[in-house]
Amino acid sequence: MKVSEVSRKQVNYMVACIHEFANRNRISQQAAYEYLRKYQGIVFLTEHYEIEHTLSMQDALDDLAMICRQNGGELS
Repeated sequence: MKVSEVSRKQVNYMVACIHEFANRNRISQQAAYEYLRKYQGIVFLTEHYEIEHTLSMQDALDDLAMICRQNGGELS
């Protein structure tokens, strides 16, 4: 698989996670992105993509909420 294909899949997955995180927390997608960036959720998704994308979206969102809470976030 080419690097560009992997990157595209990671970006698509991250966009889906941001969208679902926003829906789950009843916030805008922009607010979800800013929250996930501020509290290390984006870094987590990037570093653990290989595992996270194999989980259900519910499990991935639970992981994101846990990581963000550990880094000072208060949503979820």
